[in-house]
Amino acid sequence: MKIVTLLPSATEIVCALGLADALVGVSHDCDYPPEILDRQVLSETIVTGQMPSGEIDSTIRQQVHTGKSVYHLDAVALAALAPDLILTQELCRVCAPSFGEVRQAARVLEGRTKIVSLEPHSLGDILETILEVGRLTGAEAAAEILVAGLRARIERVRALPAPWPRPRVACVEWLDPIFVAGHWVPQMVDLAGGVDGLGRQGKDSYVIEWDTLRAYAPEAVVVMPCGFDIARTRAEIYLLTARPGWQDLPAVRAGRVFLTDASAYFNRPGPRIVRGLEILAQLVRAGPGPLDVEGAERP
Repeated sequence: MKIVTLLPSATEIVCALGLADALVGVSHDCDYPPEILDRQVLSETIVTGQMPSGEIDSTIRQQVHTGKSVYHLDAVALAALAPDLILTQELCRVCAPSFGEVRQAARVLEGRTKIVSLEPHSLGDILETILEVGRLTGAEAAAEILVAGLRARIERVRALPAPWPRPRVACVEWLDPIFVAGHWVPQMVDLAGGVDGLGRQGKDSYVIEWDTLRAYAPEAVVVMPCGFDIARTRAEIYLLTARPGWQDLPAVRAGRVFLTDASAYFNRPGPRIVRGLEILAQLVRAGPGPLDVEGAERP
């Protein structure tokens, strides 16, 4: 079987199931695990990692407003690979090429290529996605073993004694404008022992005003900009820290603001999302002293 994945989480799932050798093409964002970095890249985007957050947001909004795609797919290269299975998504128009875009690019392959859209909105959905990829690729046994291990880790976090009172947590998924995280993140906060009074579980991330965040008075702020690692987030954290009243937030006064490797552990609905849950459980309980948490740092 030859597999093409056009979103990073699908690439991670395929590899976690032991199918890296079947992977023949990936998206420009697929950067994990390292052994897939030599695969043919089939997409490119109009935004770059060097653009400021505000410019990225405005560029994407303009493209979406005018009905244009954020991505370009190399249809010629895709046809040459002749994959048996293409994994893509419809969850977010700015996270990866959509199902419609992929179907259009793969029109010459119709009849011999299966195109599957993955649409997880919760932790349970993510686990079901892994099982679905297992069924599609003949790796059901590997998928069941992987999911059983992930479920056990989730249950270990659920069983931890929750802090009392549970801290109010704000999960910031973009810095300019400010987005709060949705989909699986509010569920992760709840399982980790916090309260997410801003995010909408199972729903899209959305923009909030700075005054709304201030009024929420979070006792912990977890910064997880979509697609950013810690270094990229640190370079733009001033977009939060320079705002009026930042120093007065309970989270800031208590030293409970955290930068995370969001791209690895929070944004992508793949196996590493459970590591993100474990990280959150540590952050919810972290005091003002030294922080020894892989994937998270203080500003």
